[in-house]
Amino acid sequence: QVQLVESGGGLVQAGGSLRLSCVASGNIFSVNAMGWHRQPPGKPRELVARITSDSNTNYSDSVKGRFTISRDNAKKNTVYLQMNSLKPEDTAVYWCNVDLRVTNHSFTDNYWGQGTQVTVSS
Repeated sequence: QVQLVESGGGLVQAGGSLRLSCVASGNIFSVNAMGWHRQPPGKPRELVARITSDSNTNYSDSVKGRFTISRDNAKKNTVYLQMNSLKPEDTAVYWCNVDLRVTNHSFTDNYWGQGTQVTVSS
């Protein structure tokens, strides 16, 4: 069984920074792309950032230049989201999202964490 656990959310003032972490654990054979999504109040869920297994990244336009996604290759199953210059509109629930295989014979499946709240006050 695979589990994704996020941490690092909280309350911060506008202009501040937070760092989110996500660790995937359990029966994992390989981890492919990893990413972060968010859902602001009253809005649909959206992709924030994504990083491939060879560390290619892409970001939503709203966070480019402020957020940085990275992964720990030594730990392999950990992804981070460094969020700088936070704005009130970044307030949302943030979810970690990972594509992985549980065995060398399985297809790649998509897994989600439980979500962590980020609140940016003005």
